[in-house]
Amino acid sequence: MSANEILGINAALLIMMVVIALAMARQRNLFVAAMMSSVYSLASACLFVLLDAVDVAFTEAAVGAGISTVLILSALALTSYQDRQPRPGPHWAALGACVAVGALLLSAAREWPTLGASDTPVQSHPLTAHYLEQSVSETGLPNAVTSVLASYRGYDTLGEVTVVFTAGIAVLLLLWGRRSLRDQTG
Repeated sequence: MSANEILGINAALLIMMVVIALAMARQRNLFVAAMMSSVYSLASACLFVLLDAVDVAFTEAAVGAGISTVLILSALALTSYQDRQPRPGPHWAALGACVAVGALLLSAAREWPTLGASDTPVQSHPLTAHYLEQSVSETGLPNAVTSVLASYRGYDTLGEVTVVFTAGIAVLLLLWGRRSLRDQTG
């Protein structure tokens, strides 16, 4: 694929994600909103793949589209699928806060180094050269990011996976306990 084709696909995915996010915000059916959230996560995972961040894409697909969707649907099984609260008028203070934070983020983004610049702190750190030059021979993994996460920081990654797994089990147990309590009280 050429650079222009990849740029066009990235733009299409970003536009699709914005449309999905706006549709989710307006959706009154919570089941449909949960499914839209899953589609948003899958589009985000596709975007990460196009940006050559396959490990991040796997995580987004597994957690965002997989586990999160299952947990949200489990919670919805205990509630109603429809939002029955009337929609209030616009909250001008909340809208103002969102615009202010967005403007702050955009102004901070102007200070970022250009993408791929060789004079950034991460590029000039001595460990960066070691990881990029030696990771394939030391770990046998062709991707430097994957080698850092799976080999050099393997125990840290295992700890993070354990925390996420434990949190998921805890939420499922809470939902199961609530369902059992609801079944007992009729």
